[in-house]
Amino acid sequence: MPLAARDSDTATSEADPADAVDACFARGYEEAREKFLRAAQRCGAQVRQWPHPLKGPRGEALATDSAWVGAADASRVLVVISGTHGAEGLAGSGPQVDLLLGPVPARLPADTAVLLMHAVNPHGFAWGRRVTEENVDLNRNWIDFSQPLPANPGYEELREHYNPRSLDAETLARHEAAIEAYRRRHGVHAERVARSTGQYTDPHGIFYGGAAPTWARRTSEAILSECAGRARTVAIVDMHTGLGPYGYGEPICNHAPGSERVQRARRWWGPSVTEPLLGTSSSQEKTGLTEFGYERALAHADIAFVALEFGTFGPPHGELALRDDAWLWRYGEPGDLSDPTTQRIRRALMDYFCPPRDDWKEAVLWRSRQVYRQALEGLAGGAAH
Repeated sequence: MPLAARDSDTATSEADPADAVDACFARGYEEAREKFLRAAQRCGAQVRQWPHPLKGPRGEALATDSAWVGAADASRVLVVISGTHGAEGLAGSGPQVDLLLGPVPARLPADTAVLLMHAVNPHGFAWGRRVTEENVDLNRNWIDFSQPLPANPGYEELREHYNPRSLDAETLARHEAAIEAYRRRHGVHAERVARSTGQYTDPHGIFYGGAAPTWARRTSEAILSECAGRARTVAIVDMHTGLGPYGYGEPICNHAPGSERVQRARRWWGPSVTEPLLGTSSSQEKTGLTEFGYERALAHADIAFVALEFGTFGPPHGELALRDDAWLWRYGEPGDLSDPTTQRIRRALMDYFCPPRDDWKEAVLWRSRQVYRQALEGLAGGAAH
């Protein structure tokens, strides 16, 4: 049966998402963490802190926090993840807080639990970066590093143009012309693959997949092993932003078309599920995805995984924000929070991945509630029609 609708006595998370925006969304990592921990305590969740070895930009402590709601031995688990890409953490944290403040904790179906993994990339979250402290895109880091690393010849051809040494207008125009020439020769899709599928040769460049498992990957594996190691059926929703129409949450499944896990995702979340390998998604095929790493960590369970991707302002804006961020951390003064260039680049990146508008946040809350409800119904065996 569908979960009961939210009613007026469910703390600050009301039926109308507009009423929950201020209560759930934060303006920075510390506030987001505080709201998450307070909401978890309020609903009686079991909380575990996983301290990060480094500090935030103001010397604040960093950690990934996990919250478990429900029976410790539940065989069916909904996992919701925020902050895989650090700068996207504000957008992912808000719906997690909303879930904790709403009716779900008190009304979980039998033999069902919820595991919330908050800020799995806390360094990127706090510093306003998409990547980890190693400059690694965590969503490209889940490969087997004992095997030959994936090649990306398109990136090698364009790496100097993706990562300019200067942000002056003349330099940027020259690099953009070279990228556009590549698009004309090889097509728009080929350039997207070159840019963002993942690369393993340029540690300072964009979309770097790393040379070894990062702290964030190792910690995520530990959380899953400790908290969900006994689960038999698992729904995973990994919160992301930046691709697709403004405010829309697209459930993306990266498994082989027609495979059992794709079919399960479609049963649970319906025809809105998109597939990069079929060309139906706002995303394209990638290497080292978190999706496959989490499923290896939970190999004993039946899994349905979607990356819930909320659109913002379109890839061209995001490409410029990521380019400037990479430049800042390679050539600029990222630790000087008073520097105007640092401030401009940080703000542009954060506003792209979590637009500072209530209408966008309302849309995120509404869609997240829907996707979480569908996941719980799927876990209970009642796939939506």
